[in-house]
Order: sequence, then structure tokens, then C-alpha cells
Amino acid sequence: MQEQGPATRVWRPDHALDLRLLLVHRHGAQDSSYGLEGGPDVQAARHWRGVRTPIGPGTMAISRASGGVLAEAWGPGRDWLLDQVPDLLGESDRPEEFRPSDPLIRDLLARHGSPRYGRSGRVIEALVPTIFEQKVTGQEAFAGYANLLRRFGDVAPGPRDDLRILPSPDSLRSIPSWDWIKLPIDSGRSRPLLRAMAVADALERAEQLSAEVLGQRLRSLPGIGEWTEAEVRQRTHGDPDAVSFGDYHVAANVGWALTNAPWTDDQMREYLEPFTGHRRRVVDLITSSAGARPRRGPRMSPRTHLPK
Repeated sequence: MQEQGPATRVWRPDHALDLRLLLVHRHGAQDSSYGLEGGPDVQAARHWRGVRTPIGPGTMAISRASGGVLAEAWGPGRDWLLDQVPDLLGESDRPEEFRPSDPLIRDLLARHGSPRYGRSGRVIEALVPTIFEQKVTGQEAFAGYANLLRRFGDVAPGPRDDLRILPSPDSLRSIPSWDWIKLPIDSGRSRPLLRAMAVADALERAEQLSAEVLGQRLRSLPGIGEWTEAEVRQRTHGDPDAVSFGDYHVAANVGWALTNAPWTDDQMREYLEPFTGHRRRVVDLITSSAGARPRRGPRMSPRTHLPK
């Protein structure tokens, strides 16, 4: 059967267009649910995504065109994907509501502008790779996610046979324990993931509710804490207040930028309290404006004891 052509949409935002907003949905260079075509310039590249939508599987390609973006979509989920283009590129965000009184942040805002965030509306596709990233190096997490997509992912509809879609919650639950280890995903991460997949319907219903409601449902699950909740809320809802407390680097980077010394999570939490509602914007303004802090401590190393 001949491949059906894509459905298309051209969208021109009223705000500055930034295709880097899409990269938050890419989990490592080997993530086969996300492709970049056209060279290393992210702003000029064509961004491909394989997504399991509420309507069914779909593929979308987004690129710059005619003062906006051209979105092309294939598969049963194509119309849903095209409807989501504005949200994905930050149309629902309200950065203009961020009006800090703090002189330093006000100066950074004047010089760099307020960060804008997109939202995907897809909880499971954000949650699964985030659980993979709990308490391990990015190298180990990204390799495990790439292996999951390669071994168990579905081929995305459309013209690319190398693009994959995350397995459905039911398919994830059917993966035997020994296959999780081979990915390699240890039981400390596979167990909370499988618990979450058992209530996937309730989590997906929260896509249409507030970020706070989604956060409550996530935190009610054993093995899912503050860091995972924030990382998911950042992607599903574009939450401008979701800060990745518990991250190996974030508090240290903020502290170094402000005081020339690394901070703990508690110090960062206290500093950010006056900015509640926009704490993520503050963190991103500070860390994107400051140079890299010196790496004097030991780096986390990938674990080598898991069976192949």
C-alpha cells in the first residue's frame, strides 16, 4: 500500500519562535523517538517526533517556514499532533506575567528576556525516560531508553523507518524482569515504572488537569519523588514553577553563579521562595547567564555491575 501523504499546518506565533523548546523531549543522542534532520543548527533543523497520542500513534516533523513553522504529521494521531503545535512551542505560556522585584533577576530579564516553555500534554512519554534517569548518569539512562525503543518500541507511521514510538503502558507491563535488567534498567527503576503503568489511565487523565494535580498523582506512587515530578511537569505542562530539586547539578550551579560557592537544595529552595510561580524561570535565567562552574568534585560514573 502506498504511504499516505502528511497532513500539514503552518503556524505563525506572535512571539519569537524558538525550536530549542522541542529539545526537552529528546532523551540523548540515541533517542530514536526524536530525530534531527538538516545539520547541527537546531533552529534551522527539521525536528521529527514519534508520539503515542490519545487517538493513536503519530509522527510529526516541524521546521521553520514562512515566518513561522511548517508542521507535517502522519498516522492516526496526525490531527491531534497538529492541534498541539502551538502548545508545543510555548503559545500557552505566559512569560510576560513574570515581573520580579529582585534587582539581579530584573536585570537578567531585561538583558535576556523571560524563558518560554512549551507543553506536550503526554504524561507517559515524559515519565518513562525520566524514571530511567533517576539516580544514574545520563549516559546510563540514555542508553537504557535507547535500548527500550530499539527492542520494544513501535515503528512510527510515515516516511522514516528509523523512528520509534514508546511502547504502550500495557506493552511496558508485559516486559519480563530479566529483559529490564538487560536494557540495563535495575529493579529500583523498573519497579516504580511498572507501578506507574498500572495506573497509566489515571495519569493520562491528569494531562487535561493542572500541573499540581498531576504532581499529586505522581507523588502518590512509590519510587517517584520531587525530582521526577518536576521533570515530568516541565514537559507535560510547561510548568514555569517546576524546579528539579534533587538534581546532581542544579543547586550547585545556581549557588556558584550567585555566590561563587555551590549550594544545597535547601539553600536554593529558600532563595527561590519569593519567586514562587516562576521558580523555573529564575533558575534558567541564572544558569544560562552564568559561565560553567569549575568541576572540582568527582563526577558520577556509569555503573558496570549490571548483567548484560
